[in-house]
Amino acid sequence: MIEIIRGSLARLRDRRGFTLVELLVAIAIIGILAAIAIQQFESLSAKARVTRARADVKSIATAIGVFNAHMGTLPPTLNDLTLVATNTAGITTGPFLPVVPAPPGPTWTPFTYTPLPGGQFTLTVTGDGITVNWP
Repeated sequence: MIEIIRGSLARLRDRRGFTLVELLVAIAIIGILAAIAIQQFESLSAKARVTRARADVKSIATAIGVFNAHMGTLPPTLNDLTLVATNTAGITTGPFLPVVPAPPGPTWTPFTYTPLPGGQFTLTVTGDGITVNWP
């Protein structure tokens, strides 16, 4: 019995490392897990860009509303929101935005602003297969 145990221990000591098949299986498993993680990361990145676009559109729309309330008219362009404005009563205020936000990603279009009659406007940005509109 002791000889069987000594023989088993001797065989275990002689085995020094992993076989090629074991290494290939481990590398394949790591590769599959990495592919899943990268896909999840890309999905989260796209969701973050959409969330940022929605937040930026809301901020710009709020600034347009404040500009409209102060000046009595919509700004002609988004860049007018970054300037100091004086209304007909001589009251100066602004800027309403520090800067016009950049699109949330390199594949996104710049913000498109269109003033409409009656104090209405549209605000749009597009990217990652999504269009964010205001209103």
